[in-house]
Amino acid sequence: MESHKIVSQAEWLTAHRAHLAEEKALTHARDALSRKRRELPWVKVDKTYTFDTDRGRQTLADLFDGRSQLIIYHFMMGPDWDEGCTGCSFLSDHVDGALVHLAHRDVTYVAVSRAPLAKIDAFRKRMGWKFRWVSSADSDFNYDHYVSFTPAQQTEGKLFYNFETIDSNMDELPGLSVFYKDEAGAIYHTFSAYGRGGEPFIGTYTFLDIVPKGRDEKHAMMEWLHHHDRYGDAQPALHDAGGNCH
Repeated sequence: MESHKIVSQAEWLTAHRAHLAEEKALTHARDALSRKRRELPWVKVDKTYTFDTDRGRQTLADLFDGRSQLIIYHFMMGPDWDEGCTGCSFLSDHVDGALVHLAHRDVTYVAVSRAPLAKIDAFRKRMGWKFRWVSSADSDFNYDHYVSFTPAQQTEGKLFYNFETIDSNMDELPGLSVFYKDEAGAIYHTFSAYGRGGEPFIGTYTFLDIVPKGRDEKHAMMEWLHHHDRYGDAQPALHDAGGNCH
């Protein structure tokens, strides 16, 4: 690391008190933004979506598993992929510990990909994850939520993603969507986030952001990242559109 400013303990305290004031302001701003998020309008889901699951064929309503709130993580793993996206795997490494707490707050978490269920199950077993992960292979679900793209869209190189049109030829991109089911069984799409919108769920980044070197990503986001069972080998973390994710 480059040389850093070294000060007395008194100067250190002065600087950190000033920084704490900024952090508190950010916390209050984040709380206010979260309230606004919960006040966003909803749209009713009238289309019937079905998924291949470890419990057989299930509908979106079934995925709630008796609760009223459902978080779907759009995990990048296309039909012809042998393993999941490295970045999606990074986020997913942080999920299992939260599941029991979410369940006790009336929230169900499920990952969804277009890969066949057998491939999903094999990769999940390899990673050691416990969260539910289902296949939307025979459904429009991914396309309707703007995380999977047809060959024609890829050829055109113009994808609607993160609420805008972007230049990309990717077949899959990450995101998460939230749904609410009322007592009558009606389902509403309440929120979606894409791109870096999933970053707050990656606790490792929170730890890295407080250490002197930070995320230490000099050239590209997640340039250092591997599947957690592949650290120490030479396999790169970034892949092209034909095989994995950015």
